[in-house]
Amino acid sequence: MQMEVFMKKLLVLLSVGVLALGIVGCNKPDNGESDSSGSVNSDQQSDVQQSSDQPDSGEQSSEPVESSDQVPPTEEGDQQQTGTVVNGHDYLEGWTEEMEAVKTAVTDAVGENYWPDFAMTPDVLEMSFGITPDMYDDYLAESPMISTNVDTLVIIKAKEDRVEDVEEALNAYRDAKVNDTMQYPMNIGKIQASRIEKIGNYICFVQLGADTTDLEEEAAVEHCQQANELVIEVLQQQLQQ
Repeated sequence: MQMEVFMKKLLVLLSVGVLALGIVGCNKPDNGESDSSGSVNSDQQSDVQQSSDQPDSGEQSSEPVESSDQVPPTEEGDQQQTGTVVNGHDYLEGWTEEMEAVKTAVTDAVGENYWPDFAMTPDVLEMSFGITPDMYDDYLAESPMISTNVDTLVIIKAKEDRVEDVEEALNAYRDAKVNDTMQYPMNIGKIQASRIEKIGNYICFVQLGADTTDLEEEAAVEHCQQANELVIEVLQQQLQQ
């Protein structure tokens, strides 16, 4: 009798346990399904947000892209005055036809006593004499490549309203050289004899004479004056035509 009662109680307890486990299993959510659903929803929201933040590719391609390297167009008629090019002529390629003809006339007159062999580009002309491209229409400027020599020929075809400015710049250059006490003795007479000549709109600086090493200062001055006078006569003939 006692055994029968014990078995009934055990059966009841087992039934209650099974029922409890069933209830718990039914109420517990499936972690895999919940996490997957949440992940899908989160990803969908992220994709929607990114899509709204990005511009439409069609609209983006239709917008012109400005480049910082783009050079604004120049007004029609403007002349390029940069580097070695002034008034449309590149002085790195040589002198203009007019100036080349003048130089030929000078070298024909003095022969091997024409020592300048370095052609000054516009920037060198500006650094040496303070003459800027807006002051002239054309020029020729040559000096020796070796600094111990000072033979120099400068011809500036000044703009009509800048003739005085060019003349002042050349006079200032000459005055500075004459007053420079740090000159080679063989060049003092040559510098003292240098000339500035105005021929219409042309302003010329002539400092020639070639070899004066065997001459005393006074004799060197006279020698160079004669050489400069000869060149100035040639320039007058060429530039007054």
